Amino acid sequence: MHVGHNDNTRYHLQQDGKKWELKSVTEERDLGVTITSDLKVSRQCLNAVSKANQVLGMVSRQFYNLDKTSFLILYKVFIRPHLEYAIQAWSPYLKKDIEYLEKVQRRATKLVKGIGSMSYAKRLDLLKLTTP
Repeated sequence: MHVGHNDNTRYHLQQDGKKWELKSVTEERDLGVTITSDLKVSRQCLNAVSKANQVLGMVSRQFYNLDKTSFLILYKVFIRPHLEYAIQAWSPYLKKDIEYLEKVQRRATKLVKGIGSMSYAKRLDLLKLTTP
């Protein structure tokens, strides 16, 4: 991957007298964190949101009428870790990325029986959750 302003994307490696041309990539995934050549975390954020939404969909299909306690256990064990995985490394700073993460939690809190029609802020307060 090339990071920087110069467009010198042709690299050659020589080993045992043979020349190899290295391929240039714009995105690389290591330890579950996606790094792009522009060093923005939007791709990582989208990957995290996608995985969390998949798990949230599975939880919503399997569990009906969740009470507060059951929801918090399921959310904190199965969904929240996808939103927070290695967040220290890719700490979202763009407003759109934060809103993507927030949207998953907003959707998840509507699953709790009796509070789905409340405002998002009230749901967070009632469930004692913070923003991701």
